[in-house]
Amino acid sequence: MENGIYLVATPIGNMGDITLRALEVLQKADLIACEDTRVSKKLCTLLNIATKGKTFIAVHDHNESELAQKIIDEAVAGKIVVYMSDAGSPLISDPGYKLAKAAREQGVYLTTLPGACAAICALQLSGLPSNSFMFCGFIPNKEKARIDFLSKNSQVDATLIFYERADRLVKSLTAMQNIFGQREVAVAREISKLHETCHNGTATELVAYFEQNPPKGEIVLMVAPSGDSQDETADYSAELRLELAHNNLKTAVKNIVEKYNLNRNEVYKKALELKNNG
Repeated sequence: MENGIYLVATPIGNMGDITLRALEVLQKADLIACEDTRVSKKLCTLLNIATKGKTFIAVHDHNESELAQKIIDEAVAGKIVVYMSDAGSPLISDPGYKLAKAAREQGVYLTTLPGACAAICALQLSGLPSNSFMFCGFIPNKEKARIDFLSKNSQVDATLIFYERADRLVKSLTAMQNIFGQREVAVAREISKLHETCHNGTATELVAYFEQNPPKGEIVLMVAPSGDSQDETADYSAELRLELAHNNLKTAVKNIVEKYNLNRNEVYKKALELKNNG
């Protein structure tokens, strides 16, 4: 096996989801870089991988820049280095980007071992459009930052995928009520585990449900594209004509977009067609 850095995906719940390649690399690894060494050692034990003789090093947001070169130097020295998350695919809302970037820049052997990713698994479960999607990461905790973040991403014409903590889910769904209107929302939790669930509905419907049924476990929150809602796909041409009759193009588009939570580019295109046709 070539010395270098191996980005290894780990199970997000079910230990049976580890890949054969991941098992092989973990067995042969000299150094394992991870978020939490206790979690990684426990995972190795569950997978019957001996930890004796292996070096474990904790890499997180606060020390990644400092440790990246040290890890690269180990690979250059002939070591087989594994970088993995506590659960799921490395670098997806987890540290590792700086390490991977530095390794690429220095010509160090770097490869990825595919495996479980909560964002992709949740999208498959949700039944939301999967032909175009955007992973948005974690939703900010503070209210203003949360609203600004969701509002900005609402303009993207694709299924939106967010990570969220169970104790903040209702707050995020509440913020989504005004921002996403009647767009379909899905909440997937405990993916691949015994109590896996996925609930679909509007943000308002899901707020009511989770207020009565407080969620637990890992959460992936998804929102359908603006054009996927029946209310939002209704013909708004008549109202847009009225807006154009009383406002300039920019204001008319802004008013319709905000009222129906539609994609700005689509409404702008429609407005131009109406204006050009008199």
